[in-house]
Amino acid sequence: MSWSFFPPSLPVVGVGAYLIGSVPFGLLLSKMGGAGDIRKIGSGNIGATNVLRTGRRGLAAATLFLDGFKGALAVLLARVLCETGVQSAIGVAAVAVVVGHCFPVWLGFRGGKGVATGLGALLALCWPVGLACCLIWLAVAKLSHISSAGALAAFIAAPFLMPPLSMQPLHSPLPIATLLLTLLIVVRHAGNIARLISGRESRINIDPPPQDKVKI
Repeated sequence: MSWSFFPPSLPVVGVGAYLIGSVPFGLLLSKMGGAGDIRKIGSGNIGATNVLRTGRRGLAAATLFLDGFKGALAVLLARVLCETGVQSAIGVAAVAVVVGHCFPVWLGFRGGKGVATGLGALLALCWPVGLACCLIWLAVAKLSHISSAGALAAFIAAPFLMPPLSMQPLHSPLPIATLLLTLLIVVRHAGNIARLISGRESRINIDPPPQDKVKI
C-alpha cells in the first residue's frame, strides 16, 4: 500500500477529528441556555433530539447546526491540510469525528448517537450524498414523527448512494468510510431499533408551533 493511500499524517488527522467531534454542544448549550444538564432529561442523550424534548426549539436547532458543523469542519480541515492521501484523510476524519461525538473523552465516553455530526461529515465528503441523506432523514422523521427512523433510513441509504454519486469504486476511501459511519450509527441506535420493532419508540413534534391568529 502506497503512502498516497495511507499517508503518515492519518493518525494526526484521526486524533484531531476525534477531539473536534468530542465537543458536547448539546450539553454546553443546554446549560448555558438554562435548560440544565441534558443528560438528566429524556433519553439522557446529548444530541439535538433530546434537547428538543426540553421544549427549547432554539437550543435544539443550535445543537443540530453545531453538531453538523463540527462533522463538516473535521472533514474540510483534513481536505485542506493534507497534501497527500486526501481521500483517505477525509475518510478517516469523517469516521473519527463521529466516534468523538459518540464517545467523548470529556464525558466518560458517553456521548450522542452521531446523526447530525455524521450528516455534516457526509456533506463535506460528498455534498450530493449528504444532501440526499438530509432529505431522507427529514422526510421520514416528518412523516413518522420518529427521529430515529429518519436517521436510520438516511444512513442505511448512504452506502448505496456514495459509490455512484462520488464516482468512486466500493473499495475506495469514501465508500468505506460511509459504510463504517452507517455501521456505527446503527449500533448506536440498537435500543431505538428494538423499540421501533416493538412499537414503543418515542415520537417527537418537529412541526412549527401554531401561530396565534390576530383578530382585527
